Amino acid sequence: MQKQIFAVAIAVVLFFCSACSRQPDYDVLIVNGTVVDGSGSPGIRADVAIQHDRIVKVGDLRNGRARKTIDATGLVVAPGFIDMLGQSELIGLVDPRVPSKIHQGITTEITGEGESIAPLNDALIKIMQPLLEHYKLTVDWRTLEEYFARFKKQGMAINLGSFIGATQVREYVLDSENRAPTKEELEEMKSQVAEGMQRGALGVSTSLIYSPAIYAKTDELVALAQVAARYGGIYASHIRNEGDHIFEALDEAFQIGREAGIGVEIWHLKVAGRDMWGKMPEVLQKIENARAHGVNVGADQYPYIAAATNLAACMPPWAHEGGNEKLIGRLKDRKLRERIKKELPFRSEKWESEWFDVGGAPGILISSVLNPKLKVYEGKRLDEIARIRDESDPMDTLMNFIIEDNAQTGAIYFSMSEEDVRAALRMPWVAVDCDYGASNPTGILADEKPHPRAYGTFPRILGKYVRDEKVLPLEVAIQKMTSVAARHVGLRDRGMIKEGNFADLTVFDPARVSDKATFENPHQFPVGIEYVLVNGRLELEHGEQNATLAGQPLRGPGYKQ
Repeated sequence: MQKQIFAVAIAVVLFFCSACSRQPDYDVLIVNGTVVDGSGSPGIRADVAIQHDRIVKVGDLRNGRARKTIDATGLVVAPGFIDMLGQSELIGLVDPRVPSKIHQGITTEITGEGESIAPLNDALIKIMQPLLEHYKLTVDWRTLEEYFARFKKQGMAINLGSFIGATQVREYVLDSENRAPTKEELEEMKSQVAEGMQRGALGVSTSLIYSPAIYAKTDELVALAQVAARYGGIYASHIRNEGDHIFEALDEAFQIGREAGIGVEIWHLKVAGRDMWGKMPEVLQKIENARAHGVNVGADQYPYIAAATNLAACMPPWAHEGGNEKLIGRLKDRKLRERIKKELPFRSEKWESEWFDVGGAPGILISSVLNPKLKVYEGKRLDEIARIRDESDPMDTLMNFIIEDNAQTGAIYFSMSEEDVRAALRMPWVAVDCDYGASNPTGILADEKPHPRAYGTFPRILGKYVRDEKVLPLEVAIQKMTSVAARHVGLRDRGMIKEGNFADLTVFDPARVSDKATFENPHQFPVGIEYVLVNGRLELEHGEQNATLAGQPLRGPGYKQ
């Protein structure tokens, strides 16, 4: 009997020792949350298990064991948000934590708006020099592949994919000349697009409202888009006009899509200019018609009534010919200044006047400068600056500012209506973008006043437009932020919570999530974003950022290692 009792005791001890020594089933287990998987379906009660960088199980996993367990009671578990136009390719090297992105739940950024991070030559690097010196950056890449090598070596908190810019290859071959390329020059531009696609670009992109992009004709763009199409890429565009000629600009984008046999993405969809307010339903219908007739068109937007770009974008295209040095020279010429003053306040058949769109100086806010003597004017509107400087004509203030800051000033343009923003937001095929690089309330990035969209874009939609104003359901908003964006740019294994996909996840409190950044005080993180995982690793935990830097370069379908 004693032997039997002893044997039973040994068996019990061995059982518990075995149970205690059993290895965890998963690296991370998220339990008790409401999973909104990105498909557009309503949320369900489920647990999500992660092993290494992948989602391995979704379901009832309460008996599972993990090295790290996250209790998501009362929280929504969503795919990581995809910023369809992020602009952090350089800033991500300055501050790889990209905190303003991570804190709003972004796990992936798409970038490369017309001017991309590659290809580079000495002339293009010279143009970048003021920014490089400001951020104390050294360029050690020329191709997209070399940039991604720098990315991998340095690390970054988010995944990043890039387009190859049509403007970039134009400047690479033609500098800033206002002319069509020769046959030989066009072939060189096409070879640069092919090179970019082979190195992982998602497609070819344009920013046709700006110089020198505006100098490109439609047939040139079709030729470059045809190259991208051969590698499975898409054509993404800041279209040629977002104001009174937006319908013609859309027609051009659709034409490029049809003739090149390529998908089209309309970047930061908007209707600009007070006299165009209320036209968004017509714009959306035009895109719907193109989709119905076989053009694969998508779009994205940011949920604000103000845009942001360079202050020099106010100048007419002819003033930009030859680059910034020539622009500055023209602005110092009294006769040319008078010519510019006559052109700015009016619509043009050839270009979109930012000055006209916003109603002049009161509609333009200075957000960032490189010249330290001008720092005092950040966060002020141009009409206020004109009064401070005792300049009677705000157009002189505009041009003087461009001269004094060597055409490096960032500005915010109040040009849109709230109803138009809501109309676009309701469309299921419109994804979401910040259209702004990462920022940080501390360090060198705190020296400027960014557009609040740098901090608040995704939480603003979830708080203001979903919870408070009920413009669209939560599951539709998350679908737009995740799987719709992934589908637009051809990202596989991301944008949905399902087994086998990469473990990019954002966990947030739907009752609390909201943006805090304002135009007056933009350096404010949103609230309600509790956890962010990038490739299975925690970048944000209880709203506090880790220095994991788990992001990866994302390459398009034409990639050849």
